[in-house]
Amino acid sequence: MNDPTLTLYTDSSPNGFKITIALEELGLPYALKHVHIDQGEHHDPAFLQLNPHARIPVLVDQHSGITLFESAAILLYLAEKTGRLLPSDPTSRWAAIKWLMFHASSMGPILGQRVHFELFEHPPLQSAIERYRRLTEETFATLNDQLAHNRWLAGQEYSIADIATFGWMHIAHIIDFDFSRFKHLNAWYERMELRPAVQRGISLPLPATGP
Repeated sequence: MNDPTLTLYTDSSPNGFKITIALEELGLPYALKHVHIDQGEHHDPAFLQLNPHARIPVLVDQHSGITLFESAAILLYLAEKTGRLLPSDPTSRWAAIKWLMFHASSMGPILGQRVHFELFEHPPLQSAIERYRRLTEETFATLNDQLAHNRWLAGQEYSIADIATFGWMHIAHIIDFDFSRFKHLNAWYERMELRPAVQRGISLPLPATGP
């Protein structure tokens, strides 16, 4: 087998898991470079050349010469590169992009802030905890409503919107942000968990263990 033309720089995090899941779903060969954030490797000069904002994931495509950071951009790139995980029907395609953007601009940042204020801020800032708990519940309700009449976020076709959303929902599940009362969202999560590529993706480079 030829050396892979794709190199993924990542760590065990919700944003990283989005890309390992997508690569596993697509069956693309890739080299995985573990960036140990807890050891400060994301601030190494060589990594900053790839992403000056010092965040994972980063995808380098040696064949095209393209280097990308931001998980939503990487997901769109992989979908365009392969013609998969993004519906061809315009209505469904834009639904997938819409929910991908919802995740990138709303869901991910909200859950990230809740994780920070609920688990890592000392002393606890109760007003921030209450704010992000409320915003999390509103986000879960929005997703639940969409999934009430759709098997997947874009409709009947699995897409990068589901992969992006699962990245953070997996972490929410690990750290006991309970969403079980949102029955459609919970059923979607259980469907996602059964996918072999998802199971492989959340184990790379290492499984997440919570705080």
